[in-house]
Amino acid sequence: MDLCVTIKGVSFLLQTGMGILGNAVVLAAYAHIVYAERKLLPTDMILCHLAFSDLMLLLTRCVPQTMNVFGLRDLLNDAGCKVVIYAYRISRALSVCITCMLSVYQAVTLSSSVPRLKAMLPSLVAPTFAGLWFLNMAICIAAPFFSIAPRNGTVPAFTLNLGFCHVDFQDSLSYVVNGVAVSVRDFAFVLLMLGSSGYILLILHRHSRKVRSVRRSHGAETRAAKTVVTLVLLYVVFFGIDNVIWIYMLTVAKVSPVVADMRVFFSASYAFLSPFFIISSNKKLKAKLVCAVEQDQPPETQESNDK
Repeated sequence: MDLCVTIKGVSFLLQTGMGILGNAVVLAAYAHIVYAERKLLPTDMILCHLAFSDLMLLLTRCVPQTMNVFGLRDLLNDAGCKVVIYAYRISRALSVCITCMLSVYQAVTLSSSVPRLKAMLPSLVAPTFAGLWFLNMAICIAAPFFSIAPRNGTVPAFTLNLGFCHVDFQDSLSYVVNGVAVSVRDFAFVLLMLGSSGYILLILHRHSRKVRSVRRSHGAETRAAKTVVTLVLLYVVFFGIDNVIWIYMLTVAKVSPVVADMRVFFSASYAFLSPFFIISSNKKLKAKLVCAVEQDQPPETQESNDK
């Protein structure tokens, strides 16, 4: 196997495997919290939903991509491509929307100027989830109509070559319109999350000036706010790289597989890294995981640790 192909395959394999493991651990930890406490806080519900959408993104995009890199061909037929591409488009859209929702929720939670909206927030979380699902299912409905299995190794013009599937737009107009529609939606949510994150930073700056008068309860809010801002910055970095490549892809009729692979890697990097950051910055999750590890240790090991 060519060295470049090997490096690419190992990179996708590590990213996919670690990303799936990280998001699965986050979901399992929250499932244990629900089982033990019978409820989740609104922020935990949003983080849980983010982990689910990122897990779906990795399963529907990076798993078949990794298999294709290692030489497994004809993975999906036309129907399989339509289902996988549709699920991937929805999960990718949900990732940006829920990250935006998280930043807006945290900004309103910290704000003291909208007490009525602040009181309503917990009851709005579930309807917002439903609205985002229906919105993105409607926006992404065109993707399955253009998705087909590869044909004889040829890649027609105005086709996104995903390796395991082709998204064939057939003409320049539909190719550009689809790209612009997806980009406009993504940029709108990214601008909203940047605005809310900027507001969060402003509030934290004001709190830091009067830190002695801030109540202890604000400590947890501050940690959560910093986590949200870091997640947003992480998303924006990879979103920027992803969209620079995407804009380039819109300007050429035939896209090189190397360019497409680079876009897949960077677009999936947020889904790969975010669960580990969520775990490291969330005391509740870390406590659940530490308890699980200690319960799995044999009694002799636990006694030696106590000593």
